[in-house]
Amino acid sequence: MSTATTDTTAADLSPLEVPGPVARVPSLDELRDLTDIPDRRVVFRGVDWAFYEQLVDSIPESVHIHVDYDGRDLEVMAIGPDHEDVKYSLGQFVSLVAAAMGISCKGLGSTTWKRPEIARGLESDQCYYLLPEKLAAVARLRRSKDIADYPNPDLAIEVDISRPEIDRAGIYAALGVTEVWRFDGERIFIERLTPAGTYVAVESSSFLPVRAEEIQHWVIEEDTSDDTVWGERLRAEMKKKARRLARAAQRRGEAK
Repeated sequence: MSTATTDTTAADLSPLEVPGPVARVPSLDELRDLTDIPDRRVVFRGVDWAFYEQLVDSIPESVHIHVDYDGRDLEVMAIGPDHEDVKYSLGQFVSLVAAAMGISCKGLGSTTWKRPEIARGLESDQCYYLLPEKLAAVARLRRSKDIADYPNPDLAIEVDISRPEIDRAGIYAALGVTEVWRFDGERIFIERLTPAGTYVAVESSSFLPVRAEEIQHWVIEEDTSDDTVWGERLRAEMKKKARRLARAAQRRGEAK
């Protein structure tokens, strides 16, 4: 992990709550003031879908403020450098491992998933399609600008430098996202959606042949200060792993 750090303390990251009822949607300048401490979560309690939609639509794409809505409460947050560092490295990890393993994958970055039919909306740190039917559907869209055209992602990445103050897991469950890789500020967890609509931590990914401890090693414990050097090491190691997995599969086939 990069050694870049900020002077933000745990006390600085204590959430700021805006109690309801909220009379109006804050302006962009007001939002900037509210989110002046990176990764501090600002929560608007008891707002409706119209409030969320108006707020999220008022923020230009060039302004890096996350807005998430769980059907009752809304959370906004600016992203700090440590958050961006882990987010980028996790995204690179997914892309490099998928390429080394020959697994088809399509990333949609920090797409905002506005879903009025379930009155939920969320911006993940990174998100991906890996199921063949979704990859095919996205290929047919030819880069449509309407998010309603896109299926919900299979895999999402969550970087929680501070603790979420709304039900983010519930939003992902409502979207039907199969798997979430979550960094809680210290460790990386792979969480899988259950039939009951909750997430449980599992040892390995269902999409890529990696374990949570491997992701932790490469993204958090390894030196990622030089993206090129780190990426070359990871790519070489995953190609070796792909060959080992292929030989093991061949031996299992021969034994049948």
